[in-house]
Amino acid sequence: MNDPLQWTLVEAADAVRHKHISAVELARLSIAAARAWQPSINAFIAIDEEAALRSAENADRDLARGQTAGLIHGVPLAHKDLFDRGGDRVTCGSKVLGDRHPTNKATCLERLDRAGAVTIGTLLMSELAMGAAGRNEHFGHCRNPWNAKRIAGGSSSGSGAAVGARTVYGSLGTDTGGSVRIPAALCGVTGLKPTQTRISRAGVMPLSYSLDNVGPVARTARDCARLMTVVAGWDERDPTSSHEPVPDYESRLSQTVVRGTRVGFPRQYFYDGIVPSVAKALDASLDVFRKLGAIVVEVDVPDQDELRELCNLILKVEAANIHSEWLRTRENAYSREVRTRLEAGLAIPGVRYLQAQRLRGEHLKTFAAEVFAKVDVLHTPGLAIEVPTLDDVDAAVSGDALSVNEQLARCTRTINYLGLPAIMVPCGFSANGMPVGFQMIGKPYGEARLLGLADAFQRETEFHRRSPSR
Repeated sequence: MNDPLQWTLVEAADAVRHKHISAVELARLSIAAARAWQPSINAFIAIDEEAALRSAENADRDLARGQTAGLIHGVPLAHKDLFDRGGDRVTCGSKVLGDRHPTNKATCLERLDRAGAVTIGTLLMSELAMGAAGRNEHFGHCRNPWNAKRIAGGSSSGSGAAVGARTVYGSLGTDTGGSVRIPAALCGVTGLKPTQTRISRAGVMPLSYSLDNVGPVARTARDCARLMTVVAGWDERDPTSSHEPVPDYESRLSQTVVRGTRVGFPRQYFYDGIVPSVAKALDASLDVFRKLGAIVVEVDVPDQDELRELCNLILKVEAANIHSEWLRTRENAYSREVRTRLEAGLAIPGVRYLQAQRLRGEHLKTFAAEVFAKVDVLHTPGLAIEVPTLDDVDAAVSGDALSVNEQLARCTRTINYLGLPAIMVPCGFSANGMPVGFQMIGKPYGEARLLGLADAFQRETEFHRRSPSR
């Protein structure tokens, strides 16, 4: 493949390491692509060409001196604009927080820096990470690179759109109810929500203390595995981060045995209301796993409607708590949609919130007993409907915005309540030509197995190689 912008993250890193292309050349290509796509998809809040080229020059200089290259040495990335960046402006996609210049840098970004990444800018997101559609009244709505009339998903909208458009090779987003996985599904790329606490959240603006996760968005499962190897692991700055040892996720890909793996097909909930062309792509993805020797097993799943309601309750209360002072002093700086959603959390009794938190362990135990006692992973749709248009979402916002957000996050949100890892993988296109993705849900700290299964699927298919035309 001759076009460097079509390389995967791993291919780009290898090309820089072996000096087939310089980090500066790669950065210039990435920046030019970002600028060319920006008018149609609005994926970036800021493109920082000067800092990116300075970083790329340093990467090339280190290689010339014979210094050991990091795992992503010289590779252009960009991230959702809610990570502290050492004095640079961080907007969180909002007017409320649009003038913040935190002096520290998020731990996950520091780890990417040490691995040699070149950051070319900051990516658009739903205002304050609230909203699965990727709308933003302050910076403009993010649009889907496959069809600019359709949404990119949210809240890590810019991450999905920028990676999908092949402007950058990877991105970090955050996922509170599907905010990494939904844009990945809608934009035809791969996204991983790790196990709760797997990646440090130090220096990351929270939406919900107990539901937020940092996760990678990239072109392939192998790319996500490399990013996970760099950023995962305990961090003394985040006392909630896990002490679980971090494997070399990329080397574990080849160790994954697909033959005999029990892949669950849920009888309830996830396929309710699925449109035929989406169902067809999902069925075909299961056939790939059957071909590879996996055993597809129909399985009953616990009541997901209850889990979704409990997750929503926790999210509302924790988000309202985080924003309570700003809601009092800067009420008009919020869009009406976001302010309404935040204020709803102020009216929820503390007893209900504590009950929802107390029940999490019991529900996880039930899910493990009813699902993971019978299968190794659960395979579900990423989105049961076709990708909506921006007009569809705008019309819903004027009435009931929650109906749209709930539909988009229907297959993802309960997984945050349970704290489980889940990966989104492109597997085809719907009748309207938009990407379709499947989700695989794994056991706690089962990211390596999920990545391995996704990688095996991508070695048999070409969906992850397809890219939109500008």
